[in-house]
Amino acid sequence: MATFNLNINGKKHQVEVDANTPILWVLRDHANLVGTKYGCGIGQCGACTVHIDGVAMRSCSLPISSVSDKKITTIEGLSENGTHPVQEAWLAHDVPQCGYCQAGQIMTATALLKDNPTPSDEDIDIAMNGNICRCGTYTRIKAAIKTAAKMG
Repeated sequence: MATFNLNINGKKHQVEVDANTPILWVLRDHANLVGTKYGCGIGQCGACTVHIDGVAMRSCSLPISSVSDKKITTIEGLSENGTHPVQEAWLAHDVPQCGYCQAGQIMTATALLKDNPTPSDEDIDIAMNGNICRCGTYTRIKAAIKTAAKMG
């Protein structure tokens, strides 16, 4: 076991875990931040997406030892009360159905818009590729991203 000092959603956390523990489990089991979901466990579905220094990354396959000196943002840290433009656009377009993938979808979309504030359809398709929605709300996701882009 090793001790890691983490910056999660702007707050300091100290945890003692094995260096190979995926950050997903540190977030859920040690920081009590359960918005980030376990989906596939191999970084393929996107349900576990968080931001590491502003970059969307899959937390289920990312060991804590690789992020201890970086800024981690989860869905809980995106905004205090759900007023981030992407979250508001998600509601306006009634994107969620079961909702399981939505935190990862939102975190990926937010990273896209940070890097590309006016994405084309192709840009959105490329950025969101690999974020799986079992309910198939992909057209609403794309519409919400376009709306969020207009909201700034």
